[in-house]
Amino acid sequence: MIEDIKKDAAQRMAKSVEALREEFKRLRTGRAHTGLLEHVTVEYYGSEVPISQAATVSVEDARTLTVAPWDKQMVAKIEKAIMTSDLGLTPVSAGTVIRVPLPPMTQERRKDLVKVVRHEAEAGRIAVRNIRRDALSSVKDLLKEKLITEDQDHQTHDEIQKLTDKHIAEMDGFMSDKESEIMEF
Repeated sequence: MIEDIKKDAAQRMAKSVEALREEFKRLRTGRAHTGLLEHVTVEYYGSEVPISQAATVSVEDARTLTVAPWDKQMVAKIEKAIMTSDLGLTPVSAGTVIRVPLPPMTQERRKDLVKVVRHEAEAGRIAVRNIRRDALSSVKDLLKEKLITEDQDHQTHDEIQKLTDKHIAEMDGFMSDKESEIMEF
C-alpha cells in the first residue's frame, strides 16, 4: 500500500516537472526554435491540428523559422494562425514557404519573460507540494486505520519529502536555465 502511494506520487510529480518543461519550451527567447510554434493550431481538412501536422517547421537561422506547408492551399491559413497566435510574430509568405522572423527582444520584454518563468515555476512547485499533501494524507489514513505503524508513517513521510525536494530542485534548475537563456543577448 505504501509503495503504491509513493509510486503514484513519484509519477504525478514527474508529470508536473514534464509539464513545466513543456511550458518553458513555449516561451520565446531571443533564439529561433521549432518548439515556438508547437501550440499554434491551424484548420486542416476540417479539424484543428498543430502546425507540425500540416507543415514542416524548421530553423533557417538564429532568428528565423521556416514553415513549409504540405498543401499549397494551406499557406494562407498557416500564416493567419501564426499571426493570430499569442506569440506576436509576423510571418512573411514567399510562395509556398512561410518565413517567420523573430524580432530582437528588448530588455524590458526579457524582464517580463523572467517574471513569467518564475510564475510558471512557482505553479509547478505548488503542484508538486499538492501531490505531496495528497500522498501524506493517504498515509495518515492508513495510520488511522491501523494498517501501518507510526514508524512506517514517519519513514514514508521522510521518503515522500525527499521525493518532493528532488522534483522541486529539478524545476528550479529548469527555471534558472530558462532565465539565463532569456537574459543572454
